[in-house]
Amino acid sequence: MSADSHSHDAPAHGTRRSYLTGFALSVVLTAIPFWLVMTGALGNNQVTALVIMGFAFVQVIVHMIFFLHLDTRSEGGWNMLALIFTLVLVAIVLIGSLWVMYHMNLNMMPAMGSHDASVM
Repeated sequence: MSADSHSHDAPAHGTRRSYLTGFALSVVLTAIPFWLVMTGALGNNQVTALVIMGFAFVQVIVHMIFFLHLDTRSEGGWNMLALIFTLVLVAIVLIGSLWVMYHMNLNMMPAMGSHDASVM
């Protein structure tokens, strides 16, 4: 077994520069949402929550690329396929749970949610 074939099959490892780049991006992607919440710069809580979720999504991508070295070439593409399968399952569970909770709330009897003393 030659050294060339062994290095070709070996998993990709990051360089010091790629780890530092990932760390810097992670710090920035954490500091900006922290600043947005602490200063109330956006004003609207719903907008702030959506912006923070966007930053969280980008940070997950940064971690997968710079720290987990996940790309279409790793493990012959099987890692990426497993990630996509996991994301689809998580989406199904989350969307299904929200759908069930919405319809349970919609179909709830009116008197069940109130604690009216006259009912007792």
